[in-house]
Amino acid sequence: MTGPILIVLPDLRGGGAERLHLHLASYWQQAGYRVSFALLRKTGELLDSLPAATEVEDLAAPRIRNAFLPLVALLRKRKPRITLAAMWPLTSVAALAWLAAGRPGRLFVSDHNLLSLSCVGELGVPRRLLGWSLRWSYPLASGAIAVSRAVRDDLCRLSGLPESSIRVIHNPAALGLDPGPESAETRPQLWGGDCGRRILAVGSLKPVKDQATLLRAFALLPASLNARLTILGEGPLRPELEALVGQLGIAGRVALPGFVADPSPWFRSADLFVLSSRWEGFGNVLVEALQCGLPVVSTDCPGGPAEILDGGRYGELVRPQDPPALAAAMGAALQRSHERAVSMVRARDFSVPTIAEQYLRVFRGQDDSLNAMKPGWLQP
Repeated sequence: MTGPILIVLPDLRGGGAERLHLHLASYWQQAGYRVSFALLRKTGELLDSLPAATEVEDLAAPRIRNAFLPLVALLRKRKPRITLAAMWPLTSVAALAWLAAGRPGRLFVSDHNLLSLSCVGELGVPRRLLGWSLRWSYPLASGAIAVSRAVRDDLCRLSGLPESSIRVIHNPAALGLDPGPESAETRPQLWGGDCGRRILAVGSLKPVKDQATLLRAFALLPASLNARLTILGEGPLRPELEALVGQLGIAGRVALPGFVADPSPWFRSADLFVLSSRWEGFGNVLVEALQCGLPVVSTDCPGGPAEILDGGRYGELVRPQDPPALAAAMGAALQRSHERAVSMVRARDFSVPTIAEQYLRVFRGQDDSLNAMKPGWLQP
């Protein structure tokens, strides 16, 4: 039986947005709420990571527009108290479907990326069409959520909606990992036995993550560091990046293991974490690195990294697409002392319990007025 919280996603591929919804669902279920998922397509690497006894509805929609009627039917049948739909254009379709279904419960739409860059710039979606769809569909929902102030500001510029209409809730990216270092036996297995300094990056191999700039920066590091670079992730740019590794003459010092379901051993055994993205809606991997006490170097790209690192207080920020600047920051970070505890304390601001409770407060009403008005509403 579907419980009071229904999460609507395209699928459960191994992305940050999909993963964070699994963490939220797990926390809510442990707190006594029943949570179910509705997926356009019941596919993805994370299906096996669903919390136990979680119901999944397959809308069998090969395209976003095909999801409208199945979602209307599902909402009419199940009448969830809370529907949380993520990632435009599914958010706009969900708002229309919720309206057509008679507005059962409350609907919240959430965005996890800078749509002006990811949709307009990268996918070629006409800016006017995107802005129009946001302007007319988002006010239908009970509330809108953005994962960073940058994402909220981008939504407001595109749609003309006021800032007050969009609530910022950061991602629950601090997962309570054991920050203790990996054993002396494990490190050589992951990085190789003759490794000096270990540099880690995590992200899909696609243009927005700009691992090409990272590889060029790594090639500029002094040979005396005897550094190794591991980039965890998979994507369409693998052949191009592997070719660049060869061209730069760093083949023996770079590893591309692909997608790794549990990257925590790499975080715990690295000496430095680097993010080279051109933009990020939030930047979950930065929080994961902070949680393990790692020094961090990130591009000061549009999006969440500067918010996570508090303008450079918790990590170094450099210009995007600038290999010499990135190399200089990486080299400096590897050679100076680092207070692990400071990073770990910062990561707690993005813990699953902290963020999941923020969502629940929004679901009930930002001032908790719904609890007073309707005792027991959405209670476990």
